[in-house]
Amino acid sequence: MGVIRYILLTLGAVSAVFSTDTGNEEKLKTCLQYALTDSGRVAFAGDPFYQVADVKRYNLNIPVTPAAVTFPTSSHQVAAIVKCAADNGYHVQAKSGGHSYANYCLGGTDGAVVVDLKNLQQFSMDNTNWHATIGGGTLLGDVTQRLHDAGGRAMSHGTCPQVGSGGHFTIGGLGPTSRQFGAALDHIVEAEVVLANSSIIRASDTENADVFWAIKGAASGFGIVTEFTVRTEPEPGTAVKYEYTFKIGSTEGRAKLFKQWQAYISNPQLTRKLASTLTLLEDTLIITGTFFGTEEEYKALDIGSQFPGTNGSAVVFQDWLGLVGNWAEEAALELGGGIAANFYAKSNAWTPKNLMSNETIDQLFKYIDNTDKGTLIWFLLFDFQGGYTNDIPADATAYAHRDVLLWLQSYSINLLGEVTQTQIDFLDRVNEMITPQDHPYAAYPGYVDPLMPNGAEAYWGSNLARLRQIKSDIDPENVFRNPQSPSPAL
Repeated sequence: MGVIRYILLTLGAVSAVFSTDTGNEEKLKTCLQYALTDSGRVAFAGDPFYQVADVKRYNLNIPVTPAAVTFPTSSHQVAAIVKCAADNGYHVQAKSGGHSYANYCLGGTDGAVVVDLKNLQQFSMDNTNWHATIGGGTLLGDVTQRLHDAGGRAMSHGTCPQVGSGGHFTIGGLGPTSRQFGAALDHIVEAEVVLANSSIIRASDTENADVFWAIKGAASGFGIVTEFTVRTEPEPGTAVKYEYTFKIGSTEGRAKLFKQWQAYISNPQLTRKLASTLTLLEDTLIITGTFFGTEEEYKALDIGSQFPGTNGSAVVFQDWLGLVGNWAEEAALELGGGIAANFYAKSNAWTPKNLMSNETIDQLFKYIDNTDKGTLIWFLLFDFQGGYTNDIPADATAYAHRDVLLWLQSYSINLLGEVTQTQIDFLDRVNEMITPQDHPYAAYPGYVDPLMPNGAEAYWGSNLARLRQIKSDIDPENVFRNPQSPSPAL
């Protein structure tokens, strides 16, 4: 079955759960227009430039038309929007930065009501405990700048500045400092949340604890976080940004280098100050990362000796904002940053106990070098994690993948039109051959894969049963939903 047909059928099935008619559409419009009278804005399907100016799809390969896109200016307006939608039989999804890989924030063909949080930009810093308050619509680039301006503070998050905190903080939020300080969601100490019954609550370990647990890993199916309170740490000081490149070469040579890198990052004694990523492109293998320490400490690691045959370089950064800006430039190269495109993406994971064998690695590189990929624009990005994120029990938050040492993001991009079946088959086969056979399949909740069966099990693993029970308690009518979100327990 073709990808577009599959997705349309899937989204259509989701939309069928919420039965709407023309009368309800008019009631929804009237209700939303009234809710946003004083400030904010609402756009409806059929409005001029609706798809371009308001919907703004990120993955152009998936056609979606939400019933309405709303732009509230306060949590009270968010609550009013949720009530309008629920009362008229529409489901709701929030949108922060708009980088959902499968545009799940935009619902199905009959349309969700989208709550675009871009106007929720509140920020403050409590200098007594260095806890920051951050609006749910704040982009990561602005989070970095505002924390810096408020006392040279920082928190863990990803490297793409256009990603929104509302989604990123609540699905994981991995980044270069996560091995030292935890994922973005591990920094959340309290949140303001709008629930399906349109109530506005505060959630923390001591107040509405079940909601707090659920939003730290699965918020899109449980509520809309309009404000975060997060712990922060001092900005890292000196750091070294390194890169080792191996171009062309033989299949065996690149496979050998991958084995050396995997062996290196799987050393349990490896310092948590080191972040590392291996990117596999057409005929090129690149090892990049950051060491959070001095140049002398970096040289003592002697990383270059671990990867013979590569062309290495290193740049020392004394300026935190300069380092983050350099990461952002790399993120732009990986997937166009904020540029929309037709692409297909998947994720996969390994723990220290089930890393790829030498035989599997050889099989992977032979397949890559001898198959039609359907495009020259593809890449496999292996991201080293572990450290602090492994210290936290799997059931401490909804984010279940605490034992993961290595994440894979795989992409295939088509700049000329829709993603082809050849591209899909290539990524599917890559992930199939390297998936650990003795461990449940794990997928990262932020790398949405609409073609993956049993998505909820892959995203939330052992925590899914508790999520479904909480869903029954706070959203039994499934107002907040997408095609792979947890459903209420029966």
